[in-house]
Amino acid sequence: MDERVCSIALTLCDGIGVIGAKTLIESVGSASEIFELRDSLRDVLPDISPKLIAALDNKEAQERAEREIAFAEQKGIQCLTLNDTRYPVRLKNCPDAPPILFFKGHADLNRQHIVSIVGTRRCTEYGKSFCQKFVHELSEACPDVIIVSGLAYGIDVQAHRAALSRNLSTIGVLAHGLDRIYPSLHRQTAIQMLERGGLLTEYVTGTEPARQNFLIRNRIVAGISDATIVVESFYKGGSLSTANLALNYNRTCFALPGRINDLSSEGCNRLIARNKAILLTSVDDFLEELKWDKAVDRKISAQGELFPELNPEEQQVVDILSQEPEPLHINLLASLLEQPIHRVSSLLLELEMKGVVKPLAGSLYKIV
Repeated sequence: MDERVCSIALTLCDGIGVIGAKTLIESVGSASEIFELRDSLRDVLPDISPKLIAALDNKEAQERAEREIAFAEQKGIQCLTLNDTRYPVRLKNCPDAPPILFFKGHADLNRQHIVSIVGTRRCTEYGKSFCQKFVHELSEACPDVIIVSGLAYGIDVQAHRAALSRNLSTIGVLAHGLDRIYPSLHRQTAIQMLERGGLLTEYVTGTEPARQNFLIRNRIVAGISDATIVVESFYKGGSLSTANLALNYNRTCFALPGRINDLSSEGCNRLIARNKAILLTSVDDFLEELKWDKAVDRKISAQGELFPELNPEEQQVVDILSQEPEPLHINLLASLLEQPIHRVSSLLLELEMKGVVKPLAGSLYKIV
C-alpha cells in the first residue's frame, strides 16, 4: 500500500486526530501497516479501542486520499510522510507533528539554520522597518538561513518579502490546501517563494482557510525552526500562540520590545517581562544567543588533537555518535540529548574544531 495514501487516509478517519495518528504510526511502524494489520491490530496494540479499529474501515477516506495524491503528482507537490527522509526532522520530534505534509517548492526542510518570524497583521512602520533590517543583516551573517512565516498580512508577508529581496529561501506555512492562496493579495509573493523556498501545509485540497486552522498551523511554524521571533503583537495576538508552542518544543523565542504605550507591542513586552522571550534588538543578539556567531575559521588539522579535552556535554555528544553505526542528523541528535538545536550546533562546532566530529552533507555528523 502507498504510504502517502495511507497517511492521508489516517488523518481523514474520524476520532483519530493528529497525535493519535502519529502515535499509531510510531507504534506500528508505518501508516500502511496500520491499514494492512487493521483486523489484527490488537495483537500489536492490546489497548487499542474497538471504536478506533472500526474508524480505520473507511473506504471514503482511502478514495479521498488517492485523489489527493493524483492532484499532488499533477501539480508537482511533494507528499512527505513521517518516514520520508525529506520530512522536517525538527517538526517530527514534536508530539503533534502532522502525519503528512504537502510541500511545493525547492527548499531543504532540514537545512541547518531555520528561523520563524511572526507578528501581528496590523503591523506598524516600526515593525516593518525592523523586520526588513533584521532579515537583511541576517542574510549577510548567515546566507544559508531559511525564513519561515505564515504568508498572512502584516509581519508575516513582510518577513517573506524581506527574505526574497535578499535571495534567501523562505517558506510559507498555510492554513489551507495548496489549491489556493490566502489571502489572494499575496499570490505573486507566493509564486516568487516557490523558486527559492516553498509553500507548506498539512491540509488537503478543498480545505477552507477557517480561523481555527491558522492557530493549528502555528505549531508547524514553531516546530520546523530553531527559533521563533515575534516582531509585533497585540495583547492577545495569534503570534503569541506560536511563541508558546516554540517554548513547549524547547525552542528559543525572541521578541522585539516596544514602547509601553504601544498596543502593537504589548504582547512582545509581556513575553519579555515574563521571561518567555529573549529581548531582541539586533542580529548580533540573535546570533550570539543561538551560537550562530561562530563563523570562525573552521580549518582543522587533518589529525586533529590526539587527546582532545572534552567537557561533559561534548563527551555526551561523542558517546551518542560513537554508538551509532550511521551518521546522525543534528535534529535527531538534539532530540536524543534533550537540548535545543542551537546548543547542539555549538557543541558540534567545538568538536569539529577539535577534530573529533566530522560534518557531512544534509546536516549529518559522525565521529572522525
